[in-house]
Amino acid sequence: MEPAWQAEFEKYKEIPQYRELNRGMQLAQFKVIYYWEWSHRVLARLTGAVFLLPFLFFLWRGYIPPGLRLRLWTIFTGGALLGVVGWWMVSSGLAGSTLVKVSQYRLAFHMTFACLIYAGVLWTAQQLAPRRPSDTPKLLRFGALALAALLLVQIYLGALVAGLDAGLKYNTWPTIDGEWIPALDRMLFISPPWRNLFENDLVVQINHRMLADGIWALALLQVYGAWRLRGELDGAVMLAVLVTLQAALGIVTLLYEAPLALSLSHQVAAIVVFTYSVVYAERLLHHALPAPRITAVTA
Repeated sequence: MEPAWQAEFEKYKEIPQYRELNRGMQLAQFKVIYYWEWSHRVLARLTGAVFLLPFLFFLWRGYIPPGLRLRLWTIFTGGALLGVVGWWMVSSGLAGSTLVKVSQYRLAFHMTFACLIYAGVLWTAQQLAPRRPSDTPKLLRFGALALAALLLVQIYLGALVAGLDAGLKYNTWPTIDGEWIPALDRMLFISPPWRNLFENDLVVQINHRMLADGIWALALLQVYGAWRLRGELDGAVMLAVLVTLQAALGIVTLLYEAPLALSLSHQVAAIVVFTYSVVYAERLLHHALPAPRITAVTA
């Protein structure tokens, strides 16, 4: 067993990450990062199996109506493609002689694609129960969908922040690095200019902050709209509370220079907020039908 571990360790020593970041690492330390990567891959494959095997069984028994089959096949195909995207992401950290981490482009795409598949699962699960079109005002329905979509974009921007280690810099709030609006020569020094949106850690962090402000404001407007239009006020308030707590956690994470525990908590909380936003949006578009009443039959 130890010779096999040593062989894997020798392979790791050939890549830039070892030479630039982990030179002198011991085998025991290598095993820790190896198990993290191995566990992630095994969990991904297990998730696919947990979805596919019952799906095929229910399909074989005829339990899945035709309208649902295409959606479930689409979700499974998306999951399989996510595995391919995951390898594409990992390979970006192995392709050059100076690379020590994966491409932030691929990391952000991988994260966002995973969340999109997750949203599809949530939306589909909601609609397994009998539903009818909602009579909720269109403005509130649009607001709920906009919040869910913007939260997905915010997750993408958060992944860019993580990929660039941008959370380790500009650790002041509400100003950024002591400025309200940084100078243009700091925000547009990469050519062509559009690359600054994805490669300039200052611009990436500013975009993440600004969208957070916009989402928070829209969540409050959703509460006001639900109150004025007599919509589902409880759901709007809960979403606004979750968005507020997530924004506060993001600020604390930034001020403390993104320690691992706070960073992970911020990421997990993002998924919680996104989950609720998807469930809330679907609930405004469709109402569950009441369960049929069961009456006793007397002889």
